[in-house]
Amino acid sequence: MKVPFLDLSLQHRALREPALAALTATYDANRFCLGKDVEDFERNFGAALGYPRVLGMNSGTAPLHVACMVAGLKPGDEVITTPFTFISSAWGISYTGARPVFADIEEGTFNLDPARLESALTPRTKAIIVVHLFGQPARMDEIMDFAVRHNLFVIEDCAQAVGAKYRGTPVGLLGDAGTFSFYPTKNLGGCGEGGAFTSRREEIQSQARQIRVHGSDRRYYHDIIGGNFRMDGFQGALLNVKLPFLAAWTARRQAIAARYRAGIKLADLRLPAQPDYGQSVYHQFTLLHPRRDALREHLAKHEVGSDLIYPVPLHLQQCYAGLNYGEGSFPVAERAGRTCLSLPIFPELTDAQVDQVIATVNSF
Repeated sequence: MKVPFLDLSLQHRALREPALAALTATYDANRFCLGKDVEDFERNFGAALGYPRVLGMNSGTAPLHVACMVAGLKPGDEVITTPFTFISSAWGISYTGARPVFADIEEGTFNLDPARLESALTPRTKAIIVVHLFGQPARMDEIMDFAVRHNLFVIEDCAQAVGAKYRGTPVGLLGDAGTFSFYPTKNLGGCGEGGAFTSRREEIQSQARQIRVHGSDRRYYHDIIGGNFRMDGFQGALLNVKLPFLAAWTARRQAIAARYRAGIKLADLRLPAQPDYGQSVYHQFTLLHPRRDALREHLAKHEVGSDLIYPVPLHLQQCYAGLNYGEGSFPVAERAGRTCLSLPIFPELTDAQVDQVIATVNSF
């Protein structure tokens, strides 16, 4: 039995009729940039997931960039973040001229290790970008305590953690700003690029709203430097079609993860951690194995898909060579890059396919 790592066509085929009807309505009404579809999605997303205010944006990178602008970052400033993430988590820092300063991760959760923050702190540190990686909330109590003590602006990158909560609070409301991605492969994915920004603080949300539309809150008057970060109407319309299914899709991801945990018995393999402060929404099910490449070849031989997600940490990427990090700077992140392997975990997987993955892993 063939098991793909991801097959978006299954979800999109099932939603084809309502999706095309929504697109047709948007097209006929000429609601192409922001407008009713986006406003409806902002309201629906906030109501469904517990956010008092939401701003739709045109990619997952956009709200990170906007959050760094709202934080007032400028050349010479420093921002602490994780080296084990997608590059967008650091782009907003660089776009403002500030410098990313990396701190190592926890091996079990793949998230920023609060114990490593102190060593990354300097008089130039102005903010922290926390990534709730693979759907697992980071250890926010310790991170927020550190941020409050040092007066740091906290941005939560929730791109992979839509619907996740930390001790009952939705991720994105624990820090100063929360950002989301609706890239097609995400747990709630659009049919193209999309993102969202939220904050528990009205003044931050208001500034982000103004930045989103060229620094303007009334047409042709531009009070601050902004950009074009607006969500388009088609993405708002499609996300409105998909949003009602998110809770069920999340429950299915969690059920698949539980099945993996109960069934996978391979020696020397480390499963993702399950801390008690927040349940993962499992954007990925990522394990660690010392013979990762051989295991992946074994899976491929038996037609089981897998992926290497973040095999090269950010501090070793060529674009950040000027930061003067090198091999050995962040050993936990580097070890994760060498040994991580992600298994299929999308809602349309059947139990038989999940069992096939388990059997193939165990036969390695």
